[in-house]
Amino acid sequence: MWIAVGIVSAALLLLLCRAMFGGRGPNPFQADTREPPRPTVTDRKVKNKVLKQGFLASKVPENLDAVVVGSGMGGLAVAVLLAKVGKRVLVLEQHDRAGGCCHTFTEKGFEFDAGIHYIGGLLGQNPFSCTLEQITNGQLQWEPMENPFDTVVLGPPENRRFYPIYSGHKRFASELKKLFPGEQKAIDEYMRLIRKVAKSMWLVAMIKVLPIPVAKFLVYSGLASRLCFFFRMASRSLTDVVNGLTENKDLRAVLCYIFGTYGNIPKDSSFSMHSVLVYHFLDGAWYPRGGASEIAYHMIPIIEKAGGAVLVRAPVNRILVNEAKEAIGVSVLKGKEEVHVHAPVVVSDAGIFNTYQQLLPLELQKLPAIQSILSTIKHGEGGLSMFLGLDGTKEELGLKAENYWVFAENNLDELCDGYLKGSRENANSNPLLFMASPSAKDPTWEERSPGKSTLTLVSFAPYKWFEEWKDEKVTNRSAEYKQLKDTMIQSALDIVTQIYPKVKGRVEYMDAGTPVTNQFYIAAPEGEIYGADHGIERFSPMATAMMRPQTPVKNLYLTGQDVFVCGLAGALAGALTCTSVLLNRNVHLDAVNMAWGFRRFRKEQ
Repeated sequence: MWIAVGIVSAALLLLLCRAMFGGRGPNPFQADTREPPRPTVTDRKVKNKVLKQGFLASKVPENLDAVVVGSGMGGLAVAVLLAKVGKRVLVLEQHDRAGGCCHTFTEKGFEFDAGIHYIGGLLGQNPFSCTLEQITNGQLQWEPMENPFDTVVLGPPENRRFYPIYSGHKRFASELKKLFPGEQKAIDEYMRLIRKVAKSMWLVAMIKVLPIPVAKFLVYSGLASRLCFFFRMASRSLTDVVNGLTENKDLRAVLCYIFGTYGNIPKDSSFSMHSVLVYHFLDGAWYPRGGASEIAYHMIPIIEKAGGAVLVRAPVNRILVNEAKEAIGVSVLKGKEEVHVHAPVVVSDAGIFNTYQQLLPLELQKLPAIQSILSTIKHGEGGLSMFLGLDGTKEELGLKAENYWVFAENNLDELCDGYLKGSRENANSNPLLFMASPSAKDPTWEERSPGKSTLTLVSFAPYKWFEEWKDEKVTNRSAEYKQLKDTMIQSALDIVTQIYPKVKGRVEYMDAGTPVTNQFYIAAPEGEIYGADHGIERFSPMATAMMRPQTPVKNLYLTGQDVFVCGLAGALAGALTCTSVLLNRNVHLDAVNMAWGFRRFRKEQ
């Protein structure tokens, strides 16, 4: 028996070492491809030639190595990384512009971001920042936000408390201690747990690229939880942990505030998921110079240089499979006709629900392995975005390059739970509002839109409130739908003018994107903006092992935020994980080695 245990342990160690220290495939980070940044392109027509290349069968490159469904960060990043090792990749996007949640749109002369509000983790030469530089060849530039970068606002107008959130590993905690004297012990323990969880993320990535029998062995043996503090804390809710640290209700709310960036209220949030997000912003927050469209704009030429393409207005209606039930390409709807695009590898950035429940043939959807995966997850909460176009500069309107998180009170679980489970008659009582000014964050804005400004507001709204209108024309839905949107916008606008009083009377444009808007433009099945639900169940060791790039269908892989976690950083991590499997090497480790090399080079200079 002990001999067998020894053999299994030795084999496991060998597989772990291989997963951790690389494989036989090519390294997409072998060469430093950064170039001096070129001037920002502000001509929308020039950018659209890159971002809005419409699908035609004649534009499909020959001899494809892979086809990617979806042009969000997860899809584009896989395509770029494969392009960097000479692969010819076609990316297909159903919307009329590339970028997924990183796209921008223009209404009445105002440009708005669909989903990028701020990014952390860009201080210094770290794997995340270096990866972003490499997949854009150094052309994507980031502007640091103000410090504090977030302000948490608690309470009704007559009793509002403002709590600024500062960046900096030491300053984050020290400023909180000033705001909450006597809570030093609680804050220090919170920070200790946050750091310990975040620094154990390495096994989360490894368990997704290991062969599934090995991953399951790690889970069932208990080794995953023993080796990884992330897993030990993943089953504890944010409310449970924070309430165990302090009795101060305002401090509890402040320690939990950023739950809105992954979509679960504190009692349903995994403390580990929350820790990763908090740690991500400890060094500060940044915004892309020139707006979110700069991301896709600087990635697409790299794909094209390798012989690939990124084509829009290309709705993939199914994944093609052969008699052996292997993925061999995709079908694209062009009008009423189907155009078949063949490739030896199919990568889906369309989300796990769309991939498994919409794109696969029915007989494959019913596979026990696929049903088992789907049984471990559920849809995320529906997203609500509101867009305001303003007459005036940021100075005239008092706008800042920081965000506000406004909560009706400090009992976050009770407020949000009641709202989300209620009827749409509660639409004017949203207890949570995220408020940001993209125009104030972007130093190129005044050049592009002089005398104008924007505000973006984000919250949540149940999909069931809007589901009855999902099949109506997106630009001409019923009067009842429009009235519901107006109610929500006006309720939010009241809060905006309380925080930014100079905005009152200066609104030239306002509209809202509801869950059915998200369903139409970004193909979110139930209007979710963060993909599959990020609740406690998702981050168990077994669920983590099952949410992986490899699928039960040969030659079909997943990428993006459903593989890892939500947001741009999470989608990029999902792309690195997927590329690791495709290239048979640990691309996560390649990114770490690249960052070390850049730091050594800087020190030598």
